[in-house]
Amino acid sequence: MAASATDADFAAWMGSIQARVESALARNLPGPPQVPARLHEAMRYATLEGGKRVRPLLTFAAGELTGADAARLEIAASAVEMIHAYSLVHDDLPCMDDDVLRRGKPTVHVEYDEATALLVGDALQTLAFQLLSENALADDPALQLAMVKALAVAAGSRGMAGGQAIDLEATGKALSQAELEFMHVRKTGALISAAVKLGAMCAGPCPAALEQYAHRIGLAFQVVDDVLDAEASTATLGKTAGKDSKRGKPTYVSAMGAARARAFAEELRASAQEALAPFGAAALRLRQLADFIVLRKF
Repeated sequence: MAASATDADFAAWMGSIQARVESALARNLPGPPQVPARLHEAMRYATLEGGKRVRPLLTFAAGELTGADAARLEIAASAVEMIHAYSLVHDDLPCMDDDVLRRGKPTVHVEYDEATALLVGDALQTLAFQLLSENALADDPALQLAMVKALAVAAGSRGMAGGQAIDLEATGKALSQAELEFMHVRKTGALISAAVKLGAMCAGPCPAALEQYAHRIGLAFQVVDDVLDAEASTATLGKTAGKDSKRGKPTYVSAMGAARARAFAEELRASAQEALAPFGAAALRLRQLADFIVLRKF
């Protein structure tokens, strides 16, 4: 009964944060009446009503741990999610992964056109930094500047964009586990780490133990993603299943097999949980999110 009650409590918390972030995104995204209406409509199409909102959930969980103000967390979480949404729009373009389905609906370049999709990504990226710079998110201006820098590094050539470049170059090649980790620490892990850091920094400097947790759970997220891409259906995932193997992309499954990949994800989850030990019961939501990320089915 206790576990069931805990699960229900986590589900309720998660639902409340997802709804709160959805409202914040809807508020901060420009609406179609504003010119250029079609671009703004496409930005909302790409960002709203979809996804698990894992990164905003991590932002709120880290911020709740450090005692951050919820209004600040809404902005930080929205900025991180806009960067994530932009990356998905660009990843799906014909010049990248050339996908037609995302979050259970046509990708932006299919629903609109390639040029619009390119501009949607550009506009979402700049809006994220506008939000971080025009709202008071920290008592110390230097700390807020550090937040802007953290997101910029996570999204740039030393983070997500660089990881995507390595991924494209690796197509058709076999990578070792170490090489995969080098790529995915950037492609996937960097933004997940930034989500945790920004949440904590809404209250003060990010504790080193939280950074360790974020690094490990960021890697675990990608390992599980690779397993699900190989084993789950398109209907379950809301995106094209099996596309990585069809395109010859190196994954944890191709490098070590599905069973070993799942075991590795479990090792990362345990290591992430260990990093939270200094925080005790206060880190409950981050612990639950680590479980959610590794044990998810979609």
